[in-house]
Amino acid sequence: MATAVLLPSPTPPDYHRIVSPTLRVSDDPEIPIPVGILACQRDPLLRSLDTSVVAASVSQPEPPPAKKPTKKAVIAPAIPSDPLIEVILHDTVIFPEGGGQPTDTGIITTVADGAVWEVVQAKRHGGHAVHYVRVASGDTDKALLAFAPGASVTVALGQSGFDRRYDHMSMHTSQHLLSALLETRLELPTLSWSLTTYPSPCYVEIPRGMTPEEITSIQNEANRLVFEGRRVHVEVEELDRTQEKPAPKLQSGRAVGKGLPDDYTGGVKRVVVIDGVDRNPCCGTHLPSLHNLQLFLLPHTDALARSTTTNARLYFLVGPRLIAHLTSSHNLLTNTATILSCGAPQVPDRVNQVVDERKRAEKRRDDVEAELARHLADELVKEMAQVPEGGLHKRHLHRTDDSANVLGFLSAISFAFTNAAASTANPHLVVLTSSPSSQSASSTTVVLLFGSDDKKVKEAGEGLKSRLGVKGGGKGTKWSGKYTGVWREAKESATLQGLLGGF
Repeated sequence: MATAVLLPSPTPPDYHRIVSPTLRVSDDPEIPIPVGILACQRDPLLRSLDTSVVAASVSQPEPPPAKKPTKKAVIAPAIPSDPLIEVILHDTVIFPEGGGQPTDTGIITTVADGAVWEVVQAKRHGGHAVHYVRVASGDTDKALLAFAPGASVTVALGQSGFDRRYDHMSMHTSQHLLSALLETRLELPTLSWSLTTYPSPCYVEIPRGMTPEEITSIQNEANRLVFEGRRVHVEVEELDRTQEKPAPKLQSGRAVGKGLPDDYTGGVKRVVVIDGVDRNPCCGTHLPSLHNLQLFLLPHTDALARSTTTNARLYFLVGPRLIAHLTSSHNLLTNTATILSCGAPQVPDRVNQVVDERKRAEKRRDDVEAELARHLADELVKEMAQVPEGGLHKRHLHRTDDSANVLGFLSAISFAFTNAAASTANPHLVVLTSSPSSQSASSTTVVLLFGSDDKKVKEAGEGLKSRLGVKGGGKGTKWSGKYTGVWREAKESATLQGLLGGF
């Protein structure tokens, strides 16, 4: 994963602001701090924390869903097959999934024995952050003993965990910025958003598509605020559910955003503030300054057809994902320029030139194939003229051809033959086969059978199936199929000749 160019500065002391006079962060090690004022939410750049265990239990696998699962908004890491235990700590730097932001991963070190345990994911249960800890040895009893209530531990993100967190924070904070600008500048509410898997661009869903001019204006405004380095802080107060309002809805009935989860029992309300730009309730982790976002990019929009309206996805890249995108794009452009033997600025013109040349080459190829098809058909008609009147003209013609559309070429021969033989009434039964120049046990030989009598064509097709194992079918006076394997003159062609000889 690409990392940000600038190292983040420490979180300012006024980033986390408790605005309720009765709310405080508990220092009782036997009480878990609720989701909303966890250490990862108070200081999003904190990488490790000394804390203690409140509770631990063996994790029971969730039963399979009774119906088809719906698409999840957040992307959880793959769960290992090893047993897991669920650990609740007094406090943590590992963020449990929520607010559209995926879970963090990290490690826990038990101080008593110095053992390091992998945290594969964290989830919010009610108001508590639950760590899913991998038991690599499979000995859950030993793990539960190590995580006995009161045990001292160090919980940390680790480098990979912090890179993951920094990426999520960058995208999440930029989504708040983007949604605020869309609503205040263009009156476009954010219906939903998705924090996709790195390094894909994330997106917000909006009620309509945007013009290129609108996209440019929002992008320019976002970049201006990024370069100004607008500060971000969090305000926290006690939650009064009686004052909470449901998410607003559009005329179509589609909700704008999401309300507070019904199972949230933490009793804390958290509002993320971008100075002079946005105030928005959110439980996720956010960077303390827009400076850390670096550049902001809106690549494109995709229309989404709904039953009542047409929504659109507006994609964006920022921070580590933008760096990965620019690096990948630069490498692709450089490699393409090398292949085309030109400088990067000349790539579009050179690609257009190559496309034009390919179209002309395809036209020449089609013309040559059509001419060759007519020539082969004329030869078959001449041979048919040598057959005594009323006799059945039986012919097998085999070709070696590496064309991408072998059946099309064989069909062109049959059409040309039919047109050329229209003035004659001689009955005929013709089999055309074509194999690639390099053959193996998995090679495919295309077979096309046509004739003047649909009954004979059907009978010959059945013979190709039974004698050569050709898979195919047809209707009327044409039958086509494929033979898998090496086509040999002495065996497969001889067998086909014998089949024709029976008519």
